[in-house]
Amino acid sequence: MNTVSKLLLPLALAAAVTACSKPAETTAPEAAPAATATAPAEAAPEVAAIEVASGTYTLDPTHTDVLAQWSHFGFSNPSAHFGKVEGTLVYDAADIGKSSVEVTLPLSGLNSFTAKFDEHLRSADFFDAAKFPVATFKSTKVEVAGTNKLTVTGDLTIKDITKPVVLDVTVNGGGEHPMLKVPSVGFDASTTIKRSDFGVGAYAPNVGDEVKIRITTEASIPKAEEAKAE
Repeated sequence: MNTVSKLLLPLALAAAVTACSKPAETTAPEAAPAATATAPAEAAPEVAAIEVASGTYTLDPTHTDVLAQWSHFGFSNPSAHFGKVEGTLVYDAADIGKSSVEVTLPLSGLNSFTAKFDEHLRSADFFDAAKFPVATFKSTKVEVAGTNKLTVTGDLTIKDITKPVVLDVTVNGGGEHPMLKVPSVGFDASTTIKRSDFGVGAYAPNVGDEVKIRITTEASIPKAEEAKAE
């Protein structure tokens, strides 16, 4: 080894030792992201109360439908419509508890959209429409259940069997009808009954005993009655 190499070797070793002895540079941890403020949830807008004029209203059969639906062996949920509904609604805006409703459902308006099944429903197996041609509902109590909500308790009569039922009612709209130009009101209602309670329990429980009923209706004060109110 020449003299120059002998002189450079110690310097190289010293440099290597110095390099190894330096502490490793550490990367500063990233700052945690600032917490994002959660905006408060917006309160649901208040529902405006629908104003309905006091008076005696007549149900509009062309815009009234009673739909009954049940389970068929758990496979399907067929339905039947009761049309040609007739009825009267007395509405007291100052004291809802004085309001009342009375409805007649002619079984001649029964329609399941299957003629053969309609015949079966009208037979003695079910409604026995030849002997009992109508079903009726007459309210016994009307209560406020919230904004534009009512609870209507009443007696439902089918095949001369009367049982109490409770309807959950929503007021859809009220005011002057744009075509009839008379005070009008519209409701939706729902309830669930047991058909066996009314002597219509054939094939239960395979065919569901519980029947869901949904109602939609419009009613107006006839012009003659409106004139009397004025």
